[in-house]
Parts: sequence; structure tokens; C-alpha cells
Amino acid sequence: MSYRVPQPVPQVILDDVRGAQKMLSGVSRVTAMEGSRHLSALTGSPVHLKCENLQRTGSFKLRGAYVRIAGLRPEQRAAGVVAASAGNHAQGVALASSLLGVRSTVFMPVGAPLPKVAATQEYGADVRLHGQVVDETFLAAQEYADRTGAVFIHPFDHRDIIAGQGTVGLEILEQCPEVRTILVGIGGGGLAAGVAVAVKALRPDVRVIGVQAAGAAAYPPSLKAGHPVSIDEPITMADGIKVGRPGDVPFKIIGELVDDVRTVSEDALSSALLLCLERAKLVVEPAGCSTVAALLSEPELYGGGPVVAVLSGGNVDPLLLQRILRHGMAAAGRYLSLRLRVADRPGALAGLLAVLSVVDANVLDVSHVRTDPRLGLTEVEVELHLETKGPEHCAEVARSLHGAGYKVMS
Repeated sequence: MSYRVPQPVPQVILDDVRGAQKMLSGVSRVTAMEGSRHLSALTGSPVHLKCENLQRTGSFKLRGAYVRIAGLRPEQRAAGVVAASAGNHAQGVALASSLLGVRSTVFMPVGAPLPKVAATQEYGADVRLHGQVVDETFLAAQEYADRTGAVFIHPFDHRDIIAGQGTVGLEILEQCPEVRTILVGIGGGGLAAGVAVAVKALRPDVRVIGVQAAGAAAYPPSLKAGHPVSIDEPITMADGIKVGRPGDVPFKIIGELVDDVRTVSEDALSSALLLCLERAKLVVEPAGCSTVAALLSEPELYGGGPVVAVLSGGNVDPLLLQRILRHGMAAAGRYLSLRLRVADRPGALAGLLAVLSVVDANVLDVSHVRTDPRLGLTEVEVELHLETKGPEHCAEVARSLHGAGYKVMS
């Protein structure tokens, strides 16, 4: 992916963030701060959720996009703007441009979820689908900028973008002045950098901790090397933080101001999404709940004072949400799949289901296989999908089946 950053790397200071806050007055929402009793009990400290998933367009991205586009000169506005994104930045640029009366063109990958494409169009952008991966989409947008003179609006590697995202930090300090730790998801680094600039200038005692998906964690090796390092083929369900290389501008800030960068697994992300939905009644995308995943993964790290976890976005494709919820239920021991062989005779299945009924396992789905050459002539393979109550209940189900003489294959 190509990044065009002026040299030397520009600084972002508190006055930039305060200026952005004034500019965003009446444009972006001051999003809610919700307490979480479950996470508070888990960590031993009060935990609050900063709900940027309830921001206009469903993520924090509007903040930076609006500040960046509002700062353009008249002749730049006249040329229009162009962006590349799989979703959240696309919608932020589209709405910001419409509010400012600027023409916008947004390139999105061919496989971008239809709800995100439709939302970007409804916010007023001319959407063009190009490329199978975001890198190809970026190149197409930059080539369009070179060809037409439109201003390329980078999702994270510009000081105005970072200043706009930093207004989240100012709101956190206003809403939770006693905060001791702030958790922020990191992709390219614009949000974490902006929050760190605002918070460390006003409250240097507050810890700012970044969170990355383990399969797309470019910051730990980059910080170790002392410069941005690219990783090949980042893999994670959290597409909002699926970035293969840190931005030059946010990298410098994060290296100086962010206290630590933690990584979380895919299981932790899906469990966090499920928790947000069930306990907090909040729809949050995988990238948006990476901070909750960090709390679930290592709760002992966050004692000693109030914690604020930024829920950075809530734009999740319904089909992906369905898959993630099932994955999250399995990771939490709430969903169990298994295969076993039973005699191919009347009443065999009823006997199996009776065993499951005794241990109160809810059968969601049953399928039979009779044609596998590995099966005996009098055998049938049964695949079961069960709703369970947690890891201990899963173990109880397995013990009951074994005690009844069934051999569980998976």
C-alpha cells in the first residue's frame, strides 16, 4: 500500500484537537458513556464504555473526515475529494463531504458488504467498486486523485484526521474525569494517536493502551524496530483495524505517548461482541469491541482505577454478525458441535436425544450420514449442534454421552 506523507512528519498538539472540537460542534455527537457491571466485576475497577458505535455514520470516523475536509482551501474543495475504504471511513467521508457541500468519490473493494456500500451512497458519495483487497482499492483512489486533481482523504495518516479523532479523548476526560486507563483499538493508528495527544497533554498520569487483533498486529514489531513495518496478509474478522502498516504520522505519536499495545485473539473478539450485545445491549463491530476483548483476555492488567474502553464502531454486516455470534457462543462454551455413531435402527436417535434431555442440552440441529464408507453396515453417523450453558455444561454433556456408551468423534 502506498502512503504519501509529508516529510518531516508533522506534529499534532492539544490546540489542534481543541480546534477540531470547536469545528465539530453541532456536527458530531458527544457519544454516551455507559458503565459495565460485568466488566467492572471482572477487572475489579469501574469500567465505562465510550459508545462511538452510536456516532453519526456508526463510527468515530466522521470526526476526522469532517475536520480534514473542512480545512481544505476553496480550490481544493472545488476539485472534490476521494477516499478508499471498506466501510467506516467511506461513510465518514461521504457524510462530511455532503455537510460541507463538497463532491466525494469513494472507492470500495468489490466484496464490500452491501449495507456499507448502500449507506455510503445514501450519504452522498459516488461509490466505485474496485479491487479484491483494500490495497488495490487504495491504489485506484490515489490514481483517481492524480488524474482528476481530487484531494485524497487518508483514513488515518494526516494531522487533521488525528486531531479530529482526538476529540474522543477530550470527551472521555470530561465525562469520566477520574479515569486511570483508556483502551483504544488500533488499525493505522489515527484514533489512538489523537486520543493520546489530548489525554497526555491534560492528564499525563492516565494510561493509554492500544489494542490490535493478533492476526493484524503491525504496531508491536514496528515499535520494536523504531519505524513502521509492514506485515504480509493481515488476517482478522475485525476489518476496521485490519491494516498492514502503521501510518507515519500516528506511529510517531503512538511511539511517544501510548503506554502499551496489546493484542487479542479472534476468539476474544467474538466473545467481546457477544458480551456487548447481551450485557450492554449494544451492537458493536469486531474492531469496535477489541478493547472489550482486551479486558476479557487480561482483566488483571486493568485494576487500580476506572477504565474507559472505546467502542469505536458498530457497522457490522448482518451475515458476518450471525457467523461471529455463533463463533462467540462456541468460544464461551455456549454452543457445542459433535459427531458420534449410533446403531441404524428405530429408536436409536430417540435414545441419544433422551440422554441429552437429562443433562438439559438444547438440540439446535441434527443431521444423519449413512453413505460414508468408513461406517459399518449397521451404523449411522449423527452430527449434533447443541446450545449449552458454558464450559462446565459442555464437559457434563460429554461425560453423560460417554457414560451412556456413545463414542464422541468431535
